[in-house]
Amino acid sequence: MRKHGIRSKVVKKYKATMNSKHDLPVAENLIRQDFTTNKPNEKWLSDITYIPTAEGWLYLAGVMDLYGRKLVGWAMDSRMKTELIANALKQAIGRTGALAGLIVHSGRGVQYASKEYQQLLKKHGFVCRMSRKGNCYDNSPMESFWGKLKMERLNERNFKSRSEAKKAVYEYIELFYNRRRTHSSNGYVAPFQYENR
Repeated sequence: MRKHGIRSKVVKKYKATMNSKHDLPVAENLIRQDFTTNKPNEKWLSDITYIPTAEGWLYLAGVMDLYGRKLVGWAMDSRMKTELIANALKQAIGRTGALAGLIVHSGRGVQYASKEYQQLLKKHGFVCRMSRKGNCYDNSPMESFWGKLKMERLNERNFKSRSEAKKAVYEYIELFYNRRRTHSSNGYVAPFQYENR
């Protein structure tokens, strides 16, 4: 590698993005790091990450279907509010037609514990589950996705604007990750291929 000037990309250190110091009710962690599923829309994971730009932070909320590891919903905004995660969840519902009984697992952040978000879950009959406090391993497939997105597409870019970063995120998720990126947990096929089998 040294001879040919090749170097590996590295994943940056994990940093918590959500405020879990609040008095709102939190849900139990019944998934207990069991990320196996038998069918689509059985278990979803949700989380928020951030992307630096010259205009300030761009926050990205994602919803992943554990069946095939497909990102079924996502939303971006300059603020990390409940509306951001609600928009990602609404997109996932619209795209999949998910039914009552679906488990939606997330962190314990104030956005996920908020009354508005909890009402949205209840409206669709979804079961809310949350990670233990400060334990990123309880949501590790989602954390792994953030790492791949940043390492493979974002880390070495200096975005002049949020719109430039949004374009890069869109291209990664919709044109590469869901359609072409292979996963060992899928038998080395992309999420769309795995789901369509």
